[in-house]
Amino acid sequence: MIKIVFMGTPDYATQILKELFTCKDFEVPLLVTQPDKPVGRKQILTPPHTKQWIQQNNIQIEVYQPNSLKSDEAYTYINSFNPDFIVVAAYGKILPKNILEIAPCINLHASLLPKYRGASPIQSSLLNNDAYAGVTSMLMEEGLDTGDMLGFSYLKLDDIIKVDTLFEKLSVMAATLSVKTIKNFNSLMSLKQKELQTSYAKKISKSDGLVSFEQNSAQEIYTKFRAYDPWPGIFLESGLKLKDIRISEKTAAQSAGTIIDLDGKVIVTCKSGTLEIYKVQPQSKNQMSTLEYVRGKRLEIGNTLV
Repeated sequence: MIKIVFMGTPDYATQILKELFTCKDFEVPLLVTQPDKPVGRKQILTPPHTKQWIQQNNIQIEVYQPNSLKSDEAYTYINSFNPDFIVVAAYGKILPKNILEIAPCINLHASLLPKYRGASPIQSSLLNNDAYAGVTSMLMEEGLDTGDMLGFSYLKLDDIIKVDTLFEKLSVMAATLSVKTIKNFNSLMSLKQKELQTSYAKKISKSDGLVSFEQNSAQEIYTKFRAYDPWPGIFLESGLKLKDIRISEKTAAQSAGTIIDLDGKVIVTCKSGTLEIYKVQPQSKNQMSTLEYVRGKRLEIGNTLV
């Protein structure tokens, strides 16, 4: 029986944790995840997705949520489980050296390393209109996603897939790859990353979702929509969120931000190109159809959307 300590926080990690539990050769006695955090306007204290899954399914496993892994307590507790492997997926913090030395630490990183080390590899693959996205299993070391690579899984991207769908697809691929990597660990030939090919994916902030009809092309806005919806979403300077959009084939010479069609859908000009905007969400209001929004504002063809 292979004993595994699992470290992960969001739904991407939950899919991998589920897969580890389905394997009869594995025992997972401990989940290490981030502390519960206040969420939403009411700041309700909410457990991480991995912990929620454990609780909802009455899984018999210890859950450990340290504020830091750098304490002697954290090392002693994790080491007490005597794991054969530590599997890490979007845990949210860098593992200190003493934790890395407990057992081989395998990370399931959602990019084809050495491309997109860091916090937002899936969004980065969409923002850069990559032809492929994928997952790498790697042997962790002290650097940020710098360890030797053990395995890959990838898929071809089309020009409409959004980040939520891509997350789901890559999490399933990562789950399968995690089992394959562990079962074949002793026979795998690791591959060092080529430093000259590295790139980094920074942590996304809410401000990254800001777009402008005047400063961005229709293609740029749609690309951001695919990468950032549902979070942080894309929004205009006014705070109006664009919740459902498509690139339009219609052309127009009007200035950016102008409504040029209201026949069943709202089409708006951009710096270049035009967008079909189906749903919007004004500040502090519910999502609505763009036609409903336009009627409420008494806007007509030739007016600016905001």
